[in-house]
Amino acid sequence: MSQLKNIFAFIGVVSVLLTGLLSVKIFPVISQLADFDSHAVKLYFDVAKRALEERSGVEAMVIKVPVKSGVSAGDVDDSIKIIASELNIKNVGELPMYKEVQALSGVPFRYAKIYLLCDAMIAASLLNHSDGFSSYLPCRISVVEDPDGQLWLYTLDMDIMIYGGRPLPPALKEDAIKVRDTIIEIMNRAAVGDF
Repeated sequence: MSQLKNIFAFIGVVSVLLTGLLSVKIFPVISQLADFDSHAVKLYFDVAKRALEERSGVEAMVIKVPVKSGVSAGDVDDSIKIIASELNIKNVGELPMYKEVQALSGVPFRYAKIYLLCDAMIAASLLNHSDGFSSYLPCRISVVEDPDGQLWLYTLDMDIMIYGGRPLPPALKEDAIKVRDTIIEIMNRAAVGDF
């Protein structure tokens, strides 16, 4: 009987400690979430889930699309440029990283090219809302050949910018969603060589 009392006493102490921990550490965080966009909790849950699955915080924060077999890097390059122009997002720069690495090292490097795309007026609105948004500007699409020779398109997951904090003003949110959807459309179409 005394062992049973000790077990119940131990459970009681652990319960009190856990309740204290929750009230001091967890509940204040949960109360702050009330100020976040209504999609934020699901978004962060999904990011955490992807991070655990991929064993990488970086992989959890990007969107990647495989390039269809038979579509070359040149096809993807042409597609990105043509589709961006069609969708009225300006190509403001390109970084052919593989050429730079080869020039510096003297050794060929796998294909890796970064495209910088921007709608300057939407970018200005985002920056006026938060200087931190500058880290998303200009929007980037990377075309990367993996070690097995498969081409992939990558971009930052803009949902974190759109839904990850206090709600954006409605017009700004609409513009940010438009840019996100444009970047994803460019990636999906370029991955199959469409233009």
